[in-house]
Amino acid sequence: MNPIKLTENVYWVGAVDWDVRDFHGYSTNRGTTYNAYLIMDEKITLIDTVKKGLKSDMLARIREIVDPEKIDYIVVNHVEMDHSGSLPDMVELVQPEKIICSKMGKKALLEHFHQKDWPYQIAVPGEDVSLGAKTLSFLETRMLHWPDSMFTYLVEDQILFSSDAFGEHLGTSERFDDEVDQAVLMEELTKYYANILLLYSPLVKKLIAKVKEMDLQIKMIAPDHGVIWRTNPGMALEAYDQWSQGKGDGKALVVYDTMWHSTEAMAKRVGAGLQKEGISYQLLNLRYNHRSDVMREVLNASAIVLGCSTLNNGLLPRMAGFLMYMRGLRPLNKIGAAFGSFGWSGEAVKLMNTSMTDLKFNVIDDGLRVKYVPEETDFDHCIELGRKVGKAIKASTGE
Repeated sequence: MNPIKLTENVYWVGAVDWDVRDFHGYSTNRGTTYNAYLIMDEKITLIDTVKKGLKSDMLARIREIVDPEKIDYIVVNHVEMDHSGSLPDMVELVQPEKIICSKMGKKALLEHFHQKDWPYQIAVPGEDVSLGAKTLSFLETRMLHWPDSMFTYLVEDQILFSSDAFGEHLGTSERFDDEVDQAVLMEELTKYYANILLLYSPLVKKLIAKVKEMDLQIKMIAPDHGVIWRTNPGMALEAYDQWSQGKGDGKALVVYDTMWHSTEAMAKRVGAGLQKEGISYQLLNLRYNHRSDVMREVLNASAIVLGCSTLNNGLLPRMAGFLMYMRGLRPLNKIGAAFGSFGWSGEAVKLMNTSMTDLKFNVIDDGLRVKYVPEETDFDHCIELGRKVGKAIKASTGE
């Protein structure tokens, strides 16, 4: 693939990872990209690098434009290894005048690569860096999603190089938002936020407010993963604004795992109860739905109903893993309930309720337990649980 022109003298020179299918336990079924950007000016500047194994792809694209050894500055928006893995090789090749990073970025680079003699320059918000005809400005975005994270803004072109924000794990030959299927784009944008940035929603909310306060003119958002927002950057900003507030969309999820199908049968009746209240719902069996795909749905849902059989006085492993995963992401403002079958002890429901309480869910019921195989009266109770959750959703939305 050739380098791709964003604006005059600004190019995408990153790499597409077509084969990656797992990213820290997040399923990446469509691959991903590691985006790097080259600015041609009096001071030729590379913004971010790529994962180590894809360095040659980046260099080939840079060479289509300029000899890499003529690069003057390297900007490091984020030190995570999928963006900095090839940095040591690039520094050795380029011998840059400056490596521009945040204060915490310098600390992280030292702790990753142990190179005290690199030409670090701390990017200070409010102190611009002139490249000649173009100017770089910086916005510290600590903990979005690492302590070192920052945004770089190209003033004259109104391009926001947004590090890991506003991106997607989406490997394509197309580089811009208007070139890809919009449903796929929104699905992957949602999944990325739900699995990477959800925990930091309070900080995202402050960041969006700060961008609005600064009246920052943004014609293009160029993230470190996925496509570049050139036609509708406002869509990504609006989505993040909405998600950061934890507003549910009125739907419910019934997320479950089952041993001998009793809990599964209960899940279907809970769904029937939700439907009787006019609530849209999804049944998500953890055997067949990856936790990161479930979290994509959790992001917008108003209620999460968990179902699990009891195994060895505890939870089935898939449910235990999902709860631990969700606990790390801390979804906001959810209604919760739990159900499950058991043989002789039945702790699963209590454990699920405890997990949801710890996450500050509004747990509306003590939970429903059925011994071994449910009968019709048990199914009636499942339907009633679904109706109870449905009524709680309607009350929360003012219906």
